[in-house]
Amino acid sequence: MPNAADKRRIFKELHQSGCFVIPNPWNVGSALYLQSLGFPALASTSSGHAYSLGYPDDGQLGRDVVLAHYAELAAATTIPLNADFENGYAHEPDALADNVRLCIDTGVAGLSIEDFTGDESAPLYDFDKAVARVRAARQAIDKSGSNVLLTGRAEGFLHGRLDLDDAIRRLTAFADAGADCVYVPGIKTREQIEAVVKAVAPKPVNLLMSSPSGFTVADVAGMGVRRISVGGALARVAMDAFIKAATLIADEGKFDRLGGIISGTELDAFFARNAPSEQ
Repeated sequence: MPNAADKRRIFKELHQSGCFVIPNPWNVGSALYLQSLGFPALASTSSGHAYSLGYPDDGQLGRDVVLAHYAELAAATTIPLNADFENGYAHEPDALADNVRLCIDTGVAGLSIEDFTGDESAPLYDFDKAVARVRAARQAIDKSGSNVLLTGRAEGFLHGRLDLDDAIRRLTAFADAGADCVYVPGIKTREQIEAVVKAVAPKPVNLLMSSPSGFTVADVAGMGVRRISVGGALARVAMDAFIKAATLIADEGKFDRLGGIISGTELDAFFARNAPSEQ
């Protein structure tokens, strides 16, 4: 069973060359199944986790609930876990640094810090503060003596700020402030993706693929992307199937969508082989 230091070393190595997919589980069961498929690492999803607990993805889950979720996923799996740590559950750099230290203690191999304030009326931290927050996260990681990988996220494209030049300016500054990897969720075209990769090279870039784009993993790798995540898409796939089957029963009294699915026997066998050890 690899320990946290092993996972962190492996995670850093994954970012050195090539391109890998880092899918996003929302609970231990989904994490174990993704691990069994051979993915080299996992990333949490704030939206998938929130939906599984009956909340919207709007920051209502408190810091301690989220940290417990990371610890549970990290303990149950043998591959590296990246934490979608949103805005670090703090606005000011010093408080952010304190929370980053707590996140490191969960056993994650990486964590991301975004520049979304949580307020749609003023969605992005101003440039200097956004950079200071990434720098504070970097310093907290370094002081911990851990090898946790830091991803800096520019969130403008998810919040109506479709300014690629501003996103690139932020990503470049995040890299200079100590981010090991950078990420601008919401870009979709080849031109956008290649522009980001070129601007921040040689820093690795994460690309969000949360809907069909026509691109394959090989296509994205050819653009120079190092890491591909799917955000809450897999959680939404599961919710979509559940909602459609349940709605058909409720509205029409039909059970048609319950056919052709994986059996309880198959799932029992899988989890009997892969259940996490008791902590």
